[in-house]
Amino acid sequence: MDAVDDCGDATCEIESLVSARIDVDDELGSFTEFATKAGWGDGLPLVPPTEVLVRDYVRASRRSADEVVGEVPPRNGRATVEKIAINAVMAGANADAMPLLVAAMEAMLDPSFNLLALNTTTCSVVPGLFVNGPARHELNIAMEAGCFGGVAGPSVGIGRATRLIMRNIGGQQIGVNSKSVFGQPGRVSGICVAEWEERSPWAPLATRRGASPGANAVTVHGVTGTIDVADIYCHDGASLAALIGRSLAFPGTNAYLGDHHGAEILVCVAPPWAELIASSYLGIADVQQALWESASIALTEFPEPHRVAHLESGRVGSDGRVSLVESPEQIIVVVCGGLANLHALACHSFGPTRAVTQTF
Repeated sequence: MDAVDDCGDATCEIESLVSARIDVDDELGSFTEFATKAGWGDGLPLVPPTEVLVRDYVRASRRSADEVVGEVPPRNGRATVEKIAINAVMAGANADAMPLLVAAMEAMLDPSFNLLALNTTTCSVVPGLFVNGPARHELNIAMEAGCFGGVAGPSVGIGRATRLIMRNIGGQQIGVNSKSVFGQPGRVSGICVAEWEERSPWAPLATRRGASPGANAVTVHGVTGTIDVADIYCHDGASLAALIGRSLAFPGTNAYLGDHHGAEILVCVAPPWAELIASSYLGIADVQQALWESASIALTEFPEPHRVAHLESGRVGSDGRVSLVESPEQIIVVVCGGLANLHALACHSFGPTRAVTQTF
């Protein structure tokens, strides 16, 4: 079919597709085999990005097909809205997720996020999407039990779309320009989680980071993996915050490599624990302060080479302890997860990268 159907002037700009066409078998198995051999796939089945589907996804983005969102490293491929749509189709994301995906890409391409480093490092880090606003419900993004993996729904397709974008637009290739030693499951499925705002005792994450109250927004944060924090003994908020904070700091995490280089950590707290912690503090800033004060290690607990390095970099405080991150603001708190209590989730990050929030 032609690249552009007859349409009114108001919609032609949005619907015009500009990429070259390739005639392939659009049967799922045949296309997946073809696309995987071509280097477009991740080993899982791929939805054929037919012209009709791609046009629908571009239309759902409310942007022009040829609009360039930015250049995705390491190849610095031009991320047009159409190319984002193609990868969203292949990943199995819903068309309604296009505004979120475009906003997520805008956030990842902010220089402070340092996407080139994330895409080429030896670390296992992957950009995670943390969503606020009414779109959480409209897109049915996971925020309750199993939100990081296991619950069925659209979140996985959205997360996977970001990974195909890195592969097909950014040109990220394992062992070539991506030196990740181990990788992680999130480098296939991505990470897309919503904050359970209705169960949070604090303002939504995006609002705390400058978005207008009630706005749809996504915060991207580099996630090296998830670490479960469990407890059955703390029955007051201060003790629990201290336990979580101490659980964040361990000698081998990336944040302890070198001087304070901007590393942040994101902590997901289940609603029952969030309510308990909130009962002991005036606001979220006080919670961050408490977590930060506990997230440190005594210099004497490090091996000798690390002690020398930390002393030389000036990271050792007057109390003889080494803080995980430079300031309380660099501990980002999100409320999500099930109601079974007993758990928080630590999402450590990679070196010099900062979370970025983008509205959509």
